[in-house]
Amino acid sequence: MTVFELALRSMRQNMKHYYLYFFALTFSMSLYFVFTSLQHDQAVQNMTHPSVDFSGGLQIAGVMLIVIIGIFTLSANGIFLRRRSREIGLFQLIGLSKGWVARYLMIENILIGLGALLAAIICGPIISRMFVLILLNLLDLEGIVGISFSVTAAFKTVMVYFLINVITSIQMIQKVYRSTLLDLFQADKRPDLTKPPKAVASAIFALLGLALIGYGYELSGHINKQLFVNALLMLGSIVAGTYLLFRVTIRWCFYLFRKRKDGHLGLTNSLSMAPLMHHTKANANSLTLITLLSAMTITMISMAYSFYYSVEQETRRDLPYDFMFENEQQEALSFQSELEEEGIDVKHHVVEAVLTQGVILDPNDESYKFEESLLWLPAEQLKQTGADVDMPPDGEAILYNAGASLSGDLDKRYPTEIELEQHGQTIKYTLRTVMERNIMNLDASGTQLLVSEATMDKIAEQMAGTPDYQKIHFDTYQVRDKEELAIASALYAKSVSLDRLTEDFYSQYKEVLQMTGMLIFIAAFLGLVFLISTGSILYFKQMTEAEQEKQSFKTLRQLGFDVNMIMKGIIRKQAIVFLLPLSIGLLHSIFAIKASSFMIRSDTMIPASIAMSIYTVIYFVFALFTIGYYRNIVKNAIS
Repeated sequence: MTVFELALRSMRQNMKHYYLYFFALTFSMSLYFVFTSLQHDQAVQNMTHPSVDFSGGLQIAGVMLIVIIGIFTLSANGIFLRRRSREIGLFQLIGLSKGWVARYLMIENILIGLGALLAAIICGPIISRMFVLILLNLLDLEGIVGISFSVTAAFKTVMVYFLINVITSIQMIQKVYRSTLLDLFQADKRPDLTKPPKAVASAIFALLGLALIGYGYELSGHINKQLFVNALLMLGSIVAGTYLLFRVTIRWCFYLFRKRKDGHLGLTNSLSMAPLMHHTKANANSLTLITLLSAMTITMISMAYSFYYSVEQETRRDLPYDFMFENEQQEALSFQSELEEEGIDVKHHVVEAVLTQGVILDPNDESYKFEESLLWLPAEQLKQTGADVDMPPDGEAILYNAGASLSGDLDKRYPTEIELEQHGQTIKYTLRTVMERNIMNLDASGTQLLVSEATMDKIAEQMAGTPDYQKIHFDTYQVRDKEELAIASALYAKSVSLDRLTEDFYSQYKEVLQMTGMLIFIAAFLGLVFLISTGSILYFKQMTEAEQEKQSFKTLRQLGFDVNMIMKGIIRKQAIVFLLPLSIGLLHSIFAIKASSFMIRSDTMIPASIAMSIYTVIYFVFALFTIGYYRNIVKNAIS
């Protein structure tokens, strides 16, 4: 029998162990093929807004996907090699060379990868069109998509396949050539951990791990102050703390529990906690990686969905009116007449404002004297447009700034004062508070200040004749039927002056929607690959442990325990194995979202809750698969 024939027979015999690996590898490669196909799909790119870097985003996603595939295949391959160590040792024991064994393993690995590659390329065009439909729906675009095959995408996918095979082949060669026969035959032996950990040292490192995680969580509350330094400190402390948590803290807690029970754990605890005490230290690296990947994935998806979920609300904060003209009465009249010709019903209002130069004082820094343009807007006129504003007392102002939260701690900056220079004299007005939204569209001149009409008239009288004093005439428009916004936006683009940078609600909304839609599309599918990869690695590890525990199950059956009694302990073990990295990952993601929340002004709770719920459900499915596999192992072992 040739090496190739032996590898084929081994694949058929081990298919029950490889099917999830094959599925995960096929899915990952299919997703890479899809991302690469979309990257070169000119039809889809032509539909998107010019400012949306469609190709660049997918290119970055493709690189990230290669990294994920590489980490997954190396981890899974390492688990399989450890599991087959005895088989590798037997081949060498009967006289086969290390070179023959390495070729045998490499051929088997190449065949599995080749099957996944062919499945990915064959299914790729169909999956690609399905993904395009999802993408177009997220971007709120309409178009007809056909099924096509991208040769460029197929070539790049083949290159990724070769890269992964080279890496895993090197891993296999190292395993064969660097392992002695003794190492191979003892690879599946559990380490002797009857000796308890050193009490003082373990307690110190266990508490240090918790302290590092707590420090990282504490930093998340004010990460936007010295962003780069605090972000690095937060990341470093949480990574180090998570490693110590799995390496020392959890094992230390298990030993404390066993000590409290005086060693009498009972069947259920013996089947659930004893294996974990043996394997937690050895699996610290993989559990840390799975936990951190889970936290990163949940954070990435939650933030992407939060951005997408709040596009309309965020755009309306910046642009309270659908359309606005500033000191362009002729263009406004032309635009209004074109709307009437198209039969579009709009609400038109005029707002008269005043623009001056002035200084908004910073109570935290008395030396701050930066002069800026101040736009004084009358509350009475804005109320007539339908704006939801409070009426400030005479002599006081309210600052409206959609990006105010990015400026730091608002509570310590307000109330403050505004200074105006009038022919050598200083006039002061009270700035009571700040509202995190605009009361005039984003492209209006100056910092937006809401005052009573009497106050504005007084300021106009005082500042008339000073440099940069100007009266501003705004024409604002709100389209009653939102279905007509697209037509009105096209008319607006033709009406405004070419030399002025303008923004209207519909154009801005569509642009941001497409950007965030692209973000959530990439984040969701990368997150799914992360989830399948981490879940599969946990599943493979539990498969290996189940094979190692066969003899224990036979012994328990001889002592009178049935399948259900044994499975009770195994289910508890799987609950701990899957819930530990998941729950810690969820906790990490909550504080990571908290740290990132300064980038988004809307509530992130609902999007984050949805992302976490979906992630938990899919993780639960992997736990059920593992329990089902264990049940079959137990039944076969005791039958």
